[in-house]
Amino acid sequence: MELSNTQRAEVLVHALPYIQKYNNKIIVVKYGGNAMINEDLKRAVMRDIVLLSLIGIRVVLVHGGGPEITEMLGKIGKKSEFVGGLRVTDAETVDIVQMVLAGKINKSLVNLLQNIGGKAIGLCGTDGHLIEAKQLKPELGYVGEITNIHVEPILDVLEKGYIPVISTIGCDCEGNIYNINADTAAARIAGMLKAESLISMTDISGILRDKDDPSSLISQINVSEAPQLMREGIISGGMIPKVECCIEAIRRGVHKVFIIDGRVPHSILIEILTDEGIGTMFVGGDNYGGY
Repeated sequence: MELSNTQRAEVLVHALPYIQKYNNKIIVVKYGGNAMINEDLKRAVMRDIVLLSLIGIRVVLVHGGGPEITEMLGKIGKKSEFVGGLRVTDAETVDIVQMVLAGKINKSLVNLLQNIGGKAIGLCGTDGHLIEAKQLKPELGYVGEITNIHVEPILDVLEKGYIPVISTIGCDCEGNIYNINADTAAARIAGMLKAESLISMTDISGILRDKDDPSSLISQINVSEAPQLMREGIISGGMIPKVECCIEAIRRGVHKVFIIDGRVPHSILIEILTDEGIGTMFVGGDNYGGY
């Protein structure tokens, strides 16, 4: 549908209060899933991030890359093994993880952002010891548990007007490299930055009261309600760790956390710049009751 010039102007006026609200605030976007694999969706997401940056919102992009890691491991004849949803990462695998995340994916996203008209700089968890980690469990190998986040490199990049694009590998003081869960890293980074919002892009529309009924979307959840929703099975399976990361971010000072469907074009803009939203918003007690 082609919009008239008047309609275009009305769209911009409608977005103005949200632009003012988020101006100069930090938003952390955790990016992964199908929105990362589909090239048209990827370009649309990057265009949205550039737009937010150009209107004065300080966007930090944290990305995963599980499917690409699995694909690369397959090319060298290495089968992926998972325990509790985490990839078993031996010495050979962590080299591949670093190559794919900090190399191929990170630099391709930086390149795409710049080609669209943004300014971006790629960072990984070893840069400035941004993500310090230790071994999570011996049986998982080089899978890391975050011990500290140093946000100075991120703030330096933001201060210069660039979009930081962060790949989630960690390191320790002995030089070991660790594979870090991207949801966990995004939550910790958002907390340390005291971000206004954390947006987690997933492959579902949000938290559904009935998993088979898209119209049963729960638009807002107080973090105090989450344990009961887990007990009822409404939050279950792979959503449990994602929701736990949302709760962690809120408890570390992030004002609002959103789980949105990254497969929907412009889902970030719909969530940030409209009063309707598109996914599930998590808030703490003080923010309960609305956008």
